[in-house]
Amino acid sequence: MTTRETTGEARAVAGLLLAAGGGRRLGGRPKALLPHRGRPLVEHAVRVLREGGCATVHVVLGAQAGDVRTRASLPGCVLVDNPDWEQGMGSSLRAGLDSLAGTGARAALVSLVDQPGIGPEAVARVLAAYEGEESLASAAYDGVRGHPVLFGAAHWAGIAATATGDRGARAYLKEHRTALALVECGDVARPFDIDTEADLAHLE
Repeated sequence: MTTRETTGEARAVAGLLLAAGGGRRLGGRPKALLPHRGRPLVEHAVRVLREGGCATVHVVLGAQAGDVRTRASLPGCVLVDNPDWEQGMGSSLRAGLDSLAGTGARAALVSLVDQPGIGPEAVARVLAAYEGEESLASAAYDGVRGHPVLFGAAHWAGIAATATGDRGARAYLKEHRTALALVECGDVARPFDIDTEADLAHLE
C-alpha cells in the first residue's frame, strides 16, 4: 500500500480503466482478456492503478463483458458495462464518468487497458497533480500528451458532452489546453498500444 492510498486526497481520485475494446485488428479478441504474465491484461491494468495510488477503481467493460467477469479476478473493482462499446472509446469514457456520479469522487484518473508499458510510477506522478475538482492533468512523453489523464469532477460534464467515437476527451483537452498540466513520464513509462498482432510482442 502506498502512502497516498491512505490519504483522503488519494481516495478523492478514482481510477477509471477503459477496458471495453473488442480488438478488431487482433482478430476480435477483447483486449481485456489478452494474456499478460499469465493472467488477463485487465488484471495487470487494475493493479497498476492501485499500486499508483488509486484506492477505488472503476472498470468499463464492453466486448465479451460476461467472459471478462468470469475469467478475470477483479475483487473490489466497480465493473461498469458499456452496451455501446462498439461506438468507440468516447462511449466508454461517458459510461465510466457516469458511474462515478454520486460516489464522492472528486476526480477520475483515466487509463487504457492496452498500454502495459505504463506502470504505477506514471500513475503516481499524474495523481500527484490533483489539487481539487478543477484539476486537469495528463502524462506526457517527450512533451506529447498521453495517458493516464486526470479529470477533476468540474470537467466531467463537459468531457461527456464532447466524447464521441474514438476521440475520447481529445476535443475537450484541446479546448482547455491552457488549463492542462502536463506531467512528464517518458523516463518511467512507454506509451505504446496493443492494437495489432505485431504489438502482441510487448506482452509477456
